[in-house]
Amino acid sequence: MVDALQPDVVLMDINMPELNGLDATEIFAEKYPEIKLLILSMHNNREYISSALRYGARGYVLKDVPSQEVVAAIEAVHMGGTYFSSGVSKILMAYQENDVEGPLTTREQTILLLLAEGKSNKHVAAELDISVRTVETHRKNIKRKLDISSTAGLTRYAIENGLLSD
Repeated sequence: MVDALQPDVVLMDINMPELNGLDATEIFAEKYPEIKLLILSMHNNREYISSALRYGARGYVLKDVPSQEVVAAIEAVHMGGTYFSSGVSKILMAYQENDVEGPLTTREQTILLLLAEGKSNKHVAAELDISVRTVETHRKNIKRKLDISSTAGLTRYAIENGLLSD
């Protein structure tokens, strides 16, 4: 439909039936760089937001905002600017404030790498000569710092940040 309609702005959701919005955003940015992309989503975690921006979105708005704010976001993106709803801005600011020397310590990066390689807490503990409980604590802190809730999300973060090769 893009070829027929030639839109200036596409309002994209992340949850879609056949292709998720992040992948669609990446495809749009590559195939139609002149089209400005705005994400409208219920997902308010840093992983989704940063992925959307990395894939070419010009803004990110949470679905709980008033309709006037969605209109303002569309207008801002259409005019060549960017737009982030206040909830998204807070998430990005909190992440940036925690990122003075990188969000993870060297030890956390090592543990993240081992976990992203599919190693269990027990295996990581044995390899680093620390207790399983210590690995679990590091894992919990890594998830909190990165605002990632799943092991798959940790693996994706490791790949996207060069800690693990594709």
